[in-house]
Amino acid sequence: MKPDPLARILLYPQATHFASEPFMSNHAIPARLQLRHITKRYPGCLANDAVDLTIQPGEIHALLGENGAGKSTLMKIIYGVTQPDAGSIIWQGQAQIMRNPAQARSLGIGMVFQHFSLFETLSVAQNIALAMGAAAGTPRQLEPRIREVSQRYGMAVEPQRLVHSLSIGERQKVEIIRCLMQDIHLLILDEPTSVLTPQEAEELFVTLRHLASEGCSILFISHKLGEVRALCHSATVLRNGKVSGHCIPAECSDLELARLMVGDAEGLTAHYEKVSGGAAFLQVDRLSWHNPDPFGCSLKD
Repeated sequence: MKPDPLARILLYPQATHFASEPFMSNHAIPARLQLRHITKRYPGCLANDAVDLTIQPGEIHALLGENGAGKSTLMKIIYGVTQPDAGSIIWQGQAQIMRNPAQARSLGIGMVFQHFSLFETLSVAQNIALAMGAAAGTPRQLEPRIREVSQRYGMAVEPQRLVHSLSIGERQKVEIIRCLMQDIHLLILDEPTSVLTPQEAEELFVTLRHLASEGCSILFISHKLGEVRALCHSATVLRNGKVSGHCIPAECSDLELARLMVGDAEGLTAHYEKVSGGAAFLQVDRLSWHNPDPFGCSLKD
C-alpha cells in the first residue's frame, strides 16, 4: 500500500527547520515556552483540548487552524488574558501561572492583537509612554529611544505624529515598537498580515527575521499558508481545539497543511466553470473624497 505523505507530518517531532536556512535548536538551553496539556472549556465548547506546544529561542513558530480551531483562546492563555482549566505553562524552564497580561509582560512576553489598542488622538510617543508607565520617562524623553528601536528594526515611525494620521501598517509598527521597548523575549502576533498590503507584509517579515536572528521568539498566528511556508521555522496546527500535527511548513504543500487544518481535503481543489457576466449592475468611475481631520472642531463665543 502506498504510504500517506501526510503521515510524515503527523508523526514528525517538534519541527526545528527554516524555509530558507536551518534553525538549530540548542538543547542545552531551555525552551522559551512550553505548553503541556493546556485545556480550556466554555459552556458547550471545548476550546483547547490537551494542547502541547513548544517554542525555542529565536524560532518563528506558526499557529495554524481554521476559525474556531482554538488559536485565539490559546494565545490569550499564554498572554494571561484568560486562564486554562488544566495543563501547565513552562516559561524558560520555570512553571508559571499567567494571571494577567501585566505578569506576562513582566516575564518578557509581548502581544500585538488583530485589533489595535492605540489612542488615536495621542501621539506615537504618548501611546508608548502610557503602556510603559511613568518610571520609563515622559513621552519627550522616550522619543530618542523610539527612533532608535524603530530604525534598528526597519519600522521608521515619527514619535510626534498623531496616531489618527498613521496608516494601518504604521499603526501596527507602533504596536510592535511598544512591545520591543519593554524588552520582550516572545512576540505573539495575531493575524498580523490581515490588515497589510503585500509590500507592508514583506516589510514585517524582514523585521521578524531580524528579531529572530537576535534570539527573540515569534508566535505567528495565521491561516495564510503561503506566508507561513515562507516565514516560519515550524508550525503547530489546531483542529477542533486539538493539535492535529506539528510540521516544517517549508517542507509541506498547501494541500498537506490544509488537510491538517480541516481533515479530509476532498473538494479543496475543486474546479468551477467560469460564468460570463451580463451588463454592469453598478459602476463607479473616478470617485474622489476628501477626508478632513476627524478630530477638528471649533468653539464659538
